[in-house]
Amino acid sequence: MRVLHFFKTYWPDTFGGVERTIHAIAKGTAGYGVESDVLSLSKAPLENTVEFDGHMAHKAKLDFELASTGFSREAFGRFRELSSRADIVHYHFPWPVMDIVHLTVPPGKPTVVTYHSDIVKQKVLLQFYKPLMFRFLKNVDRIVATSPNYAMSSDVLERFKPKTRVISLGLDEADYPKADEATLAHWRGRLPDRFLLFVGVLRYYKGVHILLEAAKRNGLDIAIVGSGPMEAELKQAAGQNLHNIHFLGSLSDNDKIALLELCAGFVFPSHLRSEAFGLSLVEAAMFAKPMISCEIGTGTSYVNLDRVTGFVVPPNNVDALSNAMRSIWYDEQKTAAMGAAARDRYLACFTAEKMCSQYYRLYCELTGSIVS
Repeated sequence: MRVLHFFKTYWPDTFGGVERTIHAIAKGTAGYGVESDVLSLSKAPLENTVEFDGHMAHKAKLDFELASTGFSREAFGRFRELSSRADIVHYHFPWPVMDIVHLTVPPGKPTVVTYHSDIVKQKVLLQFYKPLMFRFLKNVDRIVATSPNYAMSSDVLERFKPKTRVISLGLDEADYPKADEATLAHWRGRLPDRFLLFVGVLRYYKGVHILLEAAKRNGLDIAIVGSGPMEAELKQAAGQNLHNIHFLGSLSDNDKIALLELCAGFVFPSHLRSEAFGLSLVEAAMFAKPMISCEIGTGTSYVNLDRVTGFVVPPNNVDALSNAMRSIWYDEQKTAAMGAAARDRYLACFTAEKMCSQYYRLYCELTGSIVS
């Protein structure tokens, strides 16, 4: 069986949450005999068309970007070529250009869409896009929501309930080897003995500005891993509180793993529905860390169960976030139990093996193959 994944960007150009999910599916389904290709856009398509972890990352030339949407004339021809060799086309939503390509160059193969997120920020543009979006989603064979919470709370998915399935995102623990002693020693020397950790791109919906206010209020040490468009503004907002707020920038996987091992807990204050799942929470659960997240009606409250694996607080509420941070900080026995429960939940629900086995069964269903 051969599957073509299609999304606006992929490794080596970028490697965010959607890209990591595509990688995990391609890598994990290979164990079932599935061969995968990934088509995305790139400013340097020739140099960045490469083999990656057992599958090909193909590129079409990125012509320009508008409202976070990449456009490419070359994508139509590349899609026609690659989809002709595939048994299934696997789309990753949202990306309006993808909808146009699908409807203009019908692949004539079974199609599945992983619905990663509603369109939240571009409310005005969404009104113009809706007819195309609904036509595309109506045309595909299956839609996959990444959590039952999102399937229930998305007005768009409500329209397509009969053909929507839930397959939660998962991560492969083998991709997270233990940090070496030198790296651990480096971070023990650089950071306080105890700290809470945030990991993520510094975007508008991540709620880091709320985290900064909470940290000012409670004085607890916070390590912030990541960079992004809000970085300068957030550092300015931190002001003189840099004694307990530690901006660490973008770090290597080895450094991030070390910090996950060392932290007392994980804080994920995303306050808008743009945060559809939160793979960083799955990483924290994998490392048996108690978590704090916000109730925004998405997968974050499926990964992190309130008072079981951590605390779920109202969004954009500094007092509630600050108090949850204090609870993790001062009740070590209770939060150790929450961390153990988080680890158990990762093993039960969020492994790459579980995700990939479900996608393989879906592929077999769509192609009429016998599940091996």
